[in-house]
Amino acid sequence: MSENKTRPTAASVDEFLAAVENAEKRADCLRLREMMESAADAPPSMWGPSIVGFGSYHYRYATGREGDAPAVGFSPRASNITVYITGGFENREPLLERLGRHKTGKGCPT
Repeated sequence: MSENKTRPTAASVDEFLAAVENAEKRADCLRLREMMESAADAPPSMWGPSIVGFGSYHYRYATGREGDAPAVGFSPRASNITVYITGGFENREPLLERLGRHKTGKGCPT
């Protein structure tokens, strides 16, 4: 089995966020950092080259593949900011409604 690409790294979160070119997106990312750090009660760390993650959880698929992933995180992508939340988050719909315009997707089942 291949190794997971998304793993914690020693890269600087501050340097990564400072390099976000769009000023509005950078400001949004800095606010997300504050919110997620408070909610997760965990400091940020880089996961792979482009995900700012907070906390972690261990997963194992029925296939036997397993690994670790951030409990919550985000990534400033080219056109949008992607937010990652672990599965099983109850009562998320009212909170997502308050978020404003957004799209949701599905991740890998754990």
